[in-house]
Amino acid sequence: MDFKKIDAPVSTSTKNIVEIAEKTGNVYEAVVIIAKFADQINADLRKELYEKLEEFATYTDTLEEIHENREQIEVSKYYERLPKPSLIALEEFLADNIHYYYAKETDSDNSEERL
Repeated sequence: MDFKKIDAPVSTSTKNIVEIAEKTGNVYEAVVIIAKFADQINADLRKELYEKLEEFATYTDTLEEIHENREQIEVSKYYERLPKPSLIALEEFLADNIHYYYAKETDSDNSEERL
């Protein structure tokens, strides 16, 4: 998924909590889903950024040399202007583009019977 093409706001805005809670029936479940998806987006964007910055990296043996690389600066500025992962995740959640499921819970009574 290309997170750079999602029409998410760059700054925060007030959202209707009832609209968010309607999707799952519980506001806390919705927040957990959004937070986990935001973590995934953040990891993907960070990995992509580091790969792009690695292309322009120059390695020097001394710390005294200061080297300014314009390409690295431009790439960094581009990623800084992108919407925050939490805002992207919230927009995707509200647009029903996140597919989530609930893991099966283990029954503690059955585990006690096996002992």
